[in-house]
Amino acid sequence: MELRQVRYVLAVAEERSFSRAANRLHLAQPSLSQQIAKLEKLLGVSLFHRLPQHVELTDAGQRFVQVAQTLVDMSEGLEREMRAYAVGESGKLLVGSLPITGAYVLPRVISAFTKQFPGVELQLMEDTSSHLEQLLVRGKIDVSLLTMPISDPSLEIIPAINEEIFLALPPSHPLADRKEIDLAEVADQPFILLKEGQGFRTISLRLCEQAGFRPKIVFESSNIQTVQSLVAAGMGLSFAPKMITLAPGTVEPPVYVRMTAKPYRTLVVAYRKDRPLSRPAEVFVQNLVEQGEHI
Repeated sequence: MELRQVRYVLAVAEERSFSRAANRLHLAQPSLSQQIAKLEKLLGVSLFHRLPQHVELTDAGQRFVQVAQTLVDMSEGLEREMRAYAVGESGKLLVGSLPITGAYVLPRVISAFTKQFPGVELQLMEDTSSHLEQLLVRGKIDVSLLTMPISDPSLEIIPAINEEIFLALPPSHPLADRKEIDLAEVADQPFILLKEGQGFRTISLRLCEQAGFRPKIVFESSNIQTVQSLVAAGMGLSFAPKMITLAPGTVEPPVYVRMTAKPYRTLVVAYRKDRPLSRPAEVFVQNLVEQGEHI
């Protein structure tokens, strides 16, 4: 049974005439009669009494019309709702965010987005890059800000932010007044890094490896602001992306010194290749990439 056949039955029931219903539907009367006869054969019941001057609903026809009208109303309501989703008038957008990075990048993006799509509910989920990647692959979030590298081939990635990485030193450190430091110069000193599973930890270890040493890790934390505080207190050295150096969040921040190699990290916006972005999601991603160009 097709929805158009249901609409045909409703039109005939309202007009009480095949010819008037055919004119209303812009169909040839024989074609309309054939479609309804085909439906009656499928259902195994007659829906109309065919009288000389008009038609009347059978008992089965009356029940059919009662339910059919509800079906058509629901179908039209669903179409309207889907059109609203398509143009971004309603719906929900689930966005994954890296805690510190998101706090620095997202406010302006979110402000502009909510003005453009006031009917779309925006939900943020903050977590580590590796966990957000898993959530994205499993379809639990729609788009996410992630730190490269990304391992899963099912994800589409759009570069959003390239930011330089600095060496964080205690203010009292002998090299704190240097304008630039070769990372190999501090190979024998203690380091404070983020815990396993955090994308920036992977980047930090890779920087040390490229400089020819494995860092002596004396403290680990899941919060990059805590790492900065420990460095400022003289407990060791660490690394910091440019965003952190602009807003370190500690009373007495570390000293941030450029490294000779001028390393940087790449943040990307990612989403699943097999799940096309909605119009609101496309705009959110575009705004996030544009915001990243100003960092």
